[in-house]
Amino acid sequence: MTATRFIHSDDVLHLATPAEYVDAVRTAYRERGEGAPAEPRTLLAGDNPPGALTTYVAILPETGVMGGYTYAAGFGKRDAHFVLPLFDAETGDPLALFDGASMNPFKTGAAGAVGVDALAREDASSLGLIGSGTQARGQLLATATVRDLEHVSVFSRTEEHRRSFAQEMDEQLDATVEAVDSSADALADSDIVVTATSSPKPVFDGEDLEDGTHVTVMGQYHPKKREIDEQTVARSTYVVDLLGRLEQDAGAYMMARDTGAIEEGHVHAELGDVVAGNAPGRTHDDEITVFDSGGTAIETIAAAKLLYDRAEEQDLGESIDFEPASEAFI
Repeated sequence: MTATRFIHSDDVLHLATPAEYVDAVRTAYRERGEGAPAEPRTLLAGDNPPGALTTYVAILPETGVMGGYTYAAGFGKRDAHFVLPLFDAETGDPLALFDGASMNPFKTGAAGAVGVDALAREDASSLGLIGSGTQARGQLLATATVRDLEHVSVFSRTEEHRRSFAQEMDEQLDATVEAVDSSADALADSDIVVTATSSPKPVFDGEDLEDGTHVTVMGQYHPKKREIDEQTVARSTYVVDLLGRLEQDAGAYMMARDTGAIEEGHVHAELGDVVAGNAPGRTHDDEITVFDSGGTAIETIAAAKLLYDRAEEQDLGESIDFEPASEAFI
């Protein structure tokens, strides 16, 4: 039998800071740029009842782990459950099994922040945030660790939500955080723009983007779903988390290509190649950059390893046993 730690969702909430998540995820993307294997998501959709089963995997040899993320969303209860197995990359032993719900915004926010750090101007100090949910919170807290933010403008469709979000974040951050009345207002004078929505269509007009802006988008992972329009993609130095997504679920890129706004191959690089120094990031102050963060196992298992180590130190979770095949197949 192999002892494996089961880590509950509530156990992870205070195990690491946003900056620690960002450091772990940055290292993981550097590993990806140096050749660590990773695959984009596989999504199987059900119609009756409607829902989706999703999984993705990666191996991080230097970090010493491999694993992935599997989640079911929708279906009869219209809810989601996240399961994250983490394996030792050398021995293949299962190290941990996570109830991954609580860690999701932290690891996703960290990936977005790594994109900001690699592509935004060094002096970027203002952020326009579109979205005011849990994912928006994760993106903002992580981004605040890689740039010295002075002002944040938040827009979402429901006034009450964006105002309560702004009040909460204004109390947590050194930056001034205020709710604004439109996406155009969120973009105005913003050095960084982050979208964290579930919208199937663009949430701002690409004509409103000012030269020199960096954009991180994290809510588009379906061929017919996009948070940014063709104009934004065409104007940008476009960086993606995994090139494999370009023909699979990078909706903004796919629609910009299919409408003729861009040519095939408009993509600049994977984020890992920029982090590893294989490709340049921003090359001039007036450049518009985009990081398309659709979600990968790279940030997922990097965050899981960080949390696993902390849980080991604090003896959190509970031990469960896995039987190896050598003992079971007899």
